[in-house]
Amino acid sequence: MTDRPRGGLVALCLAELTSWGLLYYSLPVAVTPISDDTGWSHTAVTGALTVGLIVSALAGVRVGRLLDAHGPRWIMSTGAIIGVLALLLVAAAPNLPVFFLAWALAGFAQAATLYPPAFAVVTRWYGTQRVKPLTTITLVGGLASTVFAPLIAWLIDSLGWRPTYVVLAALLGLITLPLHLLFLNRAWTDTAAATTRRPTRAEIRTVTRAPRFILLQLAVAAATFSLFAVTINIIPVLTERGAAYGLAAFALGLVGFGQVAGRFGYPSIERHTSARTRTVILFASGALGLWLIALVPGPVWLIIGIAMVTGGVRGCMTLFQATAVADRWGTTHFGAINGVFVAPITAGTALAPVAGPALAEVLGSYSLMAVTMAGLLTAATVLSART
Repeated sequence: MTDRPRGGLVALCLAELTSWGLLYYSLPVAVTPISDDTGWSHTAVTGALTVGLIVSALAGVRVGRLLDAHGPRWIMSTGAIIGVLALLLVAAAPNLPVFFLAWALAGFAQAATLYPPAFAVVTRWYGTQRVKPLTTITLVGGLASTVFAPLIAWLIDSLGWRPTYVVLAALLGLITLPLHLLFLNRAWTDTAAATTRRPTRAEIRTVTRAPRFILLQLAVAAATFSLFAVTINIIPVLTERGAAYGLAAFALGLVGFGQVAGRFGYPSIERHTSARTRTVILFASGALGLWLIALVPGPVWLIIGIAMVTGGVRGCMTLFQATAVADRWGTTHFGAINGVFVAPITAGTALAPVAGPALAEVLGSYSLMAVTMAGLLTAATVLSART
């Protein structure tokens, strides 16, 4: 277990809150003002964030290896600097290709500042005691939209979206960069030589090319994709069943609340189950939730309750992703191995908000889209039993 800097967890929580708020949630808040001002479609503007998340998934593999080799201070600080430059480029983007380029650059920043590197740091700091601090960091990070969405909306109303992104760039630099520089390890100080030296590609591939690793990776990617595709599109799912738009929008907020509540419950699940058992329980619970969302005809309040509980499962999945590798393969070379593990999961998360409506259009309804996602998660549940 690596020496923990005093105040490190608090600093990392604040940095995650800020990084998620500015590098992820700022664009969903700003979509309509950007579209109205530029004439770019909502789909095109949102697609820029998807591109950034895919870049983040690809870059995360390399970031994990660098974290193992060099420690978190300079890696995550560099990510913060890149994030500042990306947000400034967003503000200045004269056309859509430059806007996409800016968010692709933000993807590199996301890879070095969001949950995967933070999880790697916490895992190194706390070892076998990692679940509670991981829960803490996801609870704080889960408040990012609550804290920053109103602030960003107010800034856009007051200044316009381009000056707002200049302000957001300044906030990102002023908050996260000092936290990374002052409270993260310059280098790892593990006593075990195996965890301080740089892992070879052969050592990493011994784990990442094992059938059990690939099965788990595929199962988690499918589960995350299917849960996100349905819950993020709960508004059209409910309006299709006759719910008023305002009620459906409120339901989306309840799904978010369910996610936070689910994270509170995960440590108890972790204490009382084996790695395989909790995998099957979480996946099966998520599949059941999606089947019920897809097939229960009403009343609307019942579907909202089911969606809220399903959101709780999705919240647990965040912590499950953070612990799945360490639970099965230990913490040696965790950053490098986990970087490979989360790459398809991050890509799936990026594609799910777009894939849900696209599939609903092809199939003819959001209910049939939910049926398809429920079937996918059911298959992932069966697959997960072999991990």
